[in-house]
Amino acid sequence: MLYAILKPLAVAVMRLLFRVEGRGGEQVPAQGPVLLVANHSSFLDPPLVGGMTPRPLSFMAKAELFRVPLLGALIKRLNARPVRREGADASALRTALRILQEGGVLLMFPEGTRGPEGTLREPKPGAAMLAVMSGASVVPVHVRGSGRAWPRGQRLPRPAKVTVTFGAPMRFERRDEKGRKTDYEAVSRQMMAAIECLSAASRTGASTAQAASAATIDGGKQLTAKPSRSNGRQGTSVR
Repeated sequence: MLYAILKPLAVAVMRLLFRVEGRGGEQVPAQGPVLLVANHSSFLDPPLVGGMTPRPLSFMAKAELFRVPLLGALIKRLNARPVRREGADASALRTALRILQEGGVLLMFPEGTRGPEGTLREPKPGAAMLAVMSGASVVPVHVRGSGRAWPRGQRLPRPAKVTVTFGAPMRFERRDEKGRKTDYEAVSRQMMAAIECLSAASRTGASTAQAASAATIDGGKQLTAKPSRSNGRQGTSVR
């Protein structure tokens, strides 16, 4: 309830301060489980992506934030779920998996923590594990400008143009138990490749469809893919 009330107000403020623009929001399936995977440069990324996503979403936030008076209670009511940054967090993984099993939309940042604007870093395996275990549609998202609007180390945000770009949905399938680690590493690389393609598209003005088709390249090798449909649109299923 609070999410639905605050979302239009938050979007209005973000349009005023950051001239936020959403591209490709129609790529998000209208129903069924969806895992949004995005780059991460700022505290603003969850509300920016949430504001431009047509469906309500949940997101994972560092556990320390839930211990801050008032803030912790607020973000919990806005669908945030805690995750420990040190080591594997089995409880957070179960919570995230349950959200997807119930047909929800979950936002994750494969890089784990915030980094410099315009720089994509090595991903952690959590998002890839969820993608394979849940079978959810995976939609890559690139946020451009949030690291200039509120970079790490700056106390308050400042006006800056922000663009949130959504790519075509992908689906990753488990092959066998023996190759789980290899699968997760390959899926992580594929996710980051898709985000990188969206980044390039936002810089050059290419369409999200062109960026999504280029994102089937993994480490210079073409992945085996079959067509899948989500919300009536063509997607990619990777095996």
